[in-house]
Amino acid sequence: MKREILIRFGQKVREERTRLGLSQEELAVRAGVHRTYIGMIERAEKNITLENIEKIAKALEISLDKLMSLEK
Repeated sequence: MKREILIRFGQKVREERTRLGLSQEELAVRAGVHRTYIGMIERAEKNITLENIEKIAKALEISLDKLMSLEK
């Protein structure tokens, strides 16, 4: 069973990515990660590191606080 935190984080990344009209591949390029990595995060298949959270926040043009705000 996937951990709830990974699911909520993946949903947040997808929400912010679609808000900007970016594909997973475009977000990956902006963040400097492999294109499949974004999909794995959004599907809650990866336990992402703090360094990559920061890269994705910058690529999404949002603060770490906003990206990490996972309340339902």
